Amino acid sequence: MPQQHHPSTDSPPVPPPGSRGIDEILAIARARLRRLDPEAAHLAYRAGALLVDIRPAAQRAAHGTVPGALAIERNVLEWRLDPRCPARLPQAVGYDLPVVVICQEGYTSSLAAAALQDLGLHRATDVVGGFVAWRIAGLPALGPTPPAGSPATAPPVTAGRAPR
Repeated sequence: MPQQHHPSTDSPPVPPPGSRGIDEILAIARARLRRLDPEAAHLAYRAGALLVDIRPAAQRAAHGTVPGALAIERNVLEWRLDPRCPARLPQAVGYDLPVVVICQEGYTSSLAAAALQDLGLHRATDVVGGFVAWRIAGLPALGPTPPAGSPATAPPVTAGRAPR
């Protein structure tokens, strides 16, 4: 009879040689970025940077949006912003384009900004703390205002927790 796997009691599997955990991948991505706090991101946007919200539509609807941010969901980001790609958006005008990526809590955006740098968009970066920190900073936002103490108004999470 096959042995059953019990994730709560079993130790994690041994990773294959050369693999990296998500915490290491995130740290490597962030080491390449000049990350912006929400206030600096807002100033960069007002100075002409492209602010890109990569959250899914349902998350934007549930938590709100940044007025003027370009919504490009994560699964198509590279295709929409690669200046050499036929599926690019008109905003993808060149490799010197300043792009500031925002997600819900500032985790996925770091990986996305690093991927944009891999495409050659060397000025790509992200917002520390994501939309949660943007709201807490009192910066312009549209849509539902979460109740006090909800995940969207709570302090940012620590490393090791999966982003929402």
